[in-house]
Amino acid sequence: MIDFLAGAVTLGYFVAGAFFLRFWRRTHDRLFLAFGAAFFLLALNQGIATFLEAGDERTVYAYALRVLGFLLILWAIVEKNITDGRPGH
Repeated sequence: MIDFLAGAVTLGYFVAGAFFLRFWRRTHDRLFLAFGAAFFLLALNQGIATFLEAGDERTVYAYALRVLGFLLILWAIVEKNITDGRPGH
């Protein structure tokens, strides 16, 4: 049952990443590209954690991709807010 739920979460991350990439293709806004890449990293992390059976927080190496995904989201939001007010961006 846990493997089924982990697969469903992984699929949800992939679907969210695909939606953000579709929005990026329409608008060419880097925020959507960064969110899409971050959700694909989260999906990869979930798949690896499930494959390695790393179900708790003590297996640090299994969650490095999750940290990178969240840092990418944070960077994209900060970058969007900083460059949005400048002329020509």
